[in-house]
Amino acid sequence: MINRYTVIGQPIAHSVSPDIHHVFGVLTQRHIEYTRTEATEATFSNVVHDWKERGGLGCNVTMPFKTLAMDVVDRVKPCALRAGALNTIFMHKDGSLVGYNTDGSGLMADLRHSQRVDPADRRVLMIGAGGASRGVLGPLLDRKPRTVVIANRTESKAAELAALFEQDGPITATSIENLSAHAPFDLAINATSSGLSGDELALPEGLFSDNALAYDMVYSNTDTPFMTWARAHGANDVADGFGMLVEQAADAFVIWQGVRPKSRLVYPRLTHLRQ
Repeated sequence: MINRYTVIGQPIAHSVSPDIHHVFGVLTQRHIEYTRTEATEATFSNVVHDWKERGGLGCNVTMPFKTLAMDVVDRVKPCALRAGALNTIFMHKDGSLVGYNTDGSGLMADLRHSQRVDPADRRVLMIGAGGASRGVLGPLLDRKPRTVVIANRTESKAAELAALFEQDGPITATSIENLSAHAPFDLAINATSSGLSGDELALPEGLFSDNALAYDMVYSNTDTPFMTWARAHGANDVADGFGMLVEQAADAFVIWQGVRPKSRLVYPRLTHLRQ
């Protein structure tokens, strides 16, 4: 029996998720077929239900449908409720659609196991106050950092996001303009779209502590603008979001197949995606 999955987005032709899940299938000896499916806001719900009717066992959801997907599923797991969005749908044998969010757990796995940086007791900067930030703040605060500062061009938006998580740990909001007052940081995470658009963030000097990691949640074959800026302004190390992409996919695979591929065996088989 072939287990069929897909990733739904717009655009979607660039997605490397099929490559990643193919490797997962090989490593776990599962017969996996994983495809790309394009949708629009108007067709998204029908696309998901059609996939289920055609025998699909699950799907991943990527931009711009992660929030919209919350209204399509029948049940939402706490990880998705907390994030306010979902990226994984499990098509349960009882016929229901169950929504999960694995972005935050994927980021934590990459930081801790690949980047060797545990947010515990660290000063953490989160740049951006949109859905990408909200999707990972819960698992980040679960690691008990010393503080998390959300910086956004519009401080009020950062404050709204901080208020959603103020019961989960020490979290503060600020504007980009006033960010220097909260520095230095041990870990700086860029959750804005600047890595995709090429726009440069107007960040102040002196953001990084001596051993700081600058992490861009965007995946790129070359350094993103944020990574380039961080290298030139004192970050000890930089990383893009490819590891997060792999780890969140592995967490989705667990939901669907009940087994988690060993990440250390995955990366050597994906070197072609980094070229």
